[in-house]
Amino acid sequence: MKEVADLENQVENASEEEVKEETVETKAAEEAETTEEKTTKETKKADKKKAKADKKNDAKCEAMQVKIDELEDRVKRQMAEFENFRKRTDKEKTMMFETGAKSVIEKILPIVDNFERGLATILEDDENSPFANGMKMIYKQMMDELDKLGVKPIGAVGQEFDPNFHNAVMQVESEEYESGVVAQELLKGYMYHESVVRHSMVAVVP
Repeated sequence: MKEVADLENQVENASEEEVKEETVETKAAEEAETTEEKTTKETKKADKKKAKADKKNDAKCEAMQVKIDELEDRVKRQMAEFENFRKRTDKEKTMMFETGAKSVIEKILPIVDNFERGLATILEDDENSPFANGMKMIYKQMMDELDKLGVKPIGAVGQEFDPNFHNAVMQVESEEYESGVVAQELLKGYMYHESVVRHSMVAVVP
């Protein structure tokens, strides 16, 4: 009987130990589950916080990008305005220079005319005289310098009358040229680069 009682006590003790172990395991599992839930909540909270911070940073970046784009656009417009101003100023300077140059050339042309008239009056016997040769040299030097400056004579005789370059002062009959063609040049005209300094005074075939 004693042995049976001891056996029952052992079984009872073993059962209590098993219950204790199960209780400990259950508590450990519950604690682990609680810890996991807590960790999950903290992770979700951290993720939400990070997402909020990222969204805030994105908004800041977008705002900064908008400001950068505005500044770039402003700089581009100012650069374009400056380039237009520079071109306009250069054009005005060129026009002022050409206007001044044309004014000087207009005053020189009567001197050229007088040289040509003087050379035309030299007699054939005096063409090789020192005086005639000196006038020819001065005339050639003057015309060479005008040519270097961009001053060119306007073609007239034998060309079709063009009011942009010619000033018709009279009409003449001609067997050599057709109607509307310049037959005589009464006063030589000149160009300065692309602009007319003085129109050629001409006689045109009617």
